[in-house]
Amino acid sequence: MNKFYLLALFFIGVNVSAQTISAKKQSEKVKGDKLDGYAAEFEGKFAEVNSQWNKFIKDIGRIKLFSSDPVVITEPVFNGTVYPKGIVYAHIFENGNTCRVWLGIQPSEWEEKDVTIANQQLEKLINQFGVQYQRFKVQGQINETLEATAAVERQKQKLINMAKDLALQLNNNEQEKIHLEKSLQNNKLENEALKIKIEKNKKAQDSLVNVGEQIKKMTTTHQEKLRKIN
Repeated sequence: MNKFYLLALFFIGVNVSAQTISAKKQSEKVKGDKLDGYAAEFEGKFAEVNSQWNKFIKDIGRIKLFSSDPVVITEPVFNGTVYPKGIVYAHIFENGNTCRVWLGIQPSEWEEKDVTIANQQLEKLINQFGVQYQRFKVQGQINETLEATAAVERQKQKLINMAKDLALQLNNNEQEKIHLEKSLQNNKLENEALKIKIEKNKKAQDSLVNVGEQIKKMTTTHQEKLRKIN
């Protein structure tokens, strides 16, 4: 992993601050009716926020199959109490780099005495999701910095090992250099010795040539003497 990427990743994680989430009253249209509820907006990609939102609303009650936009939640559970008649509607909206989550109810689908409690719980649930989502985001940043730290340590160890290998190669190179320098010196001395031997050999050859010439002359002289004897 590139060290500049790691530094960028680290500073991005440090500079992203947690949002302060506060649920606000928000009306939305459901089945043609305008329902009151509570909503909050979060920074993040839709896929990321939606994934956490879907996990969160599963704990509110039973998700009605095939329901979407909004999701229908039956038999909601608030503080351990099941409300068999009540229905909660959950929706998520994407808006560029932010997402808005919403929970609402249709009062006519609840016991009259439970409507106020339901609305209070919806506000609490939105705030709870805000805390849960922010923890998820911060934990993700922590995980990224931990991964970056681990990558830096791996790169650091890699460089340490590389330094050891380079030092060993340098030492081997120095030893080879010394050996080659000695061999070069020995070669130089041997070269000089061979030149001297060659010169001696040449002189010896010249000397033998002279001796051979003298012997030839003596042989000729003796042969002349032999011819003159009658």
